[in-house]
Amino acid sequence: MYPRVVIDEKKLYQNMKRIVEMASLKGIGVFVVTKVHSADVKLAQICLDAGATGLADSRIQNLKKFKDLPCDKILLRLPMHSEVEEVVAYADISFNSELSTLDKLNLAASKANKTHRVVIMFDLGDLREGFLPEQVDEVIPQILKYNALKVEGIAVNLTCYGGVIPTPDNLGELVALADHIESTYDIKLNIISGGNSSSIYLLENGQMPERINNLRIGEGVVLGREAAYGEPIKGTHDDAFVLEAQIVELKEKTSMPRGIIGMDAFGGKPVFEDKGKMIRGIVAVGRQDVDHTALFPTDQGIEIIGASSDHMILDLTHANSNYAVGDVVSFKMEYGAMLKLFTSEYIERYYLG
Repeated sequence: MYPRVVIDEKKLYQNMKRIVEMASLKGIGVFVVTKVHSADVKLAQICLDAGATGLADSRIQNLKKFKDLPCDKILLRLPMHSEVEEVVAYADISFNSELSTLDKLNLAASKANKTHRVVIMFDLGDLREGFLPEQVDEVIPQILKYNALKVEGIAVNLTCYGGVIPTPDNLGELVALADHIESTYDIKLNIISGGNSSSIYLLENGQMPERINNLRIGEGVVLGREAAYGEPIKGTHDDAFVLEAQIVELKEKTSMPRGIIGMDAFGGKPVFEDKGKMIRGIVAVGRQDVDHTALFPTDQGIEIIGASSDHMILDLTHANSNYAVGDVVSFKMEYGAMLKLFTSEYIERYYLG
């Protein structure tokens, strides 16, 4: 059935293994981020087989799928007060930046007779989650008082919101915070996590600060590229995941609509370029399933014109093949497109072993 995402298991394994090998040369372990494929257990196991040291996700519903896998499960998104019991039950480690949440996690862990490990987030400029560095001596003593929580480490998130690129300077600031915490409070931090796929370029350039010993990698594994500058990672594949969609209409039509232009189905007013007549194809996938602006036809002669909820319109005038109704068009994708495809219940998954 179409539309479907074709997953090349060997290429995924090779991508994961390559990144693990790069990181291990610097003494860095890799948590693989599984949210992009909605915590597909088969794909998670491939990444573990390739050397990932833990499975990290933003949703506790996804971590529940991994309960039988023998590895650390890490909740990346800050826990909600309403889910602390499930966090303690299904996550070995959670990332945190609020004392009130830590208080509730401690209570939930105490009731469950567990010790829950926490990684404390610090905001080093990207303005998403994290305590400010100057708060370190205010918050760490309070966290260390909890009887059912263990401070496993500290972390920073960069690029995802503010676009701030990891550098030796800001990651060096994280290392300095770790040194200060360990010397001041006589504890050992097992994790000093220096970000996500946007930090990979520092590995490649030999600029990763000493003591950074963990990265959380999603995009780098599935797309084979670092996320700071969008450059390919040497030795990886950019087509481990490919979208395939079937043509349901193929006709020669004009490039300009006829009539008064109002809003489209999503409340925007479309703008068109007059290119004369063109061969227009419609494939059976739409904006309910994917961000069409983040797709790239593998046939470089095809242009994506636009999409509605259930249809994507293509210009096949200069395509490199002669297409017919029923033929399949394939697309590479950006991270955001893949995230949405795997969330849609209308997209099949086809595994190439």
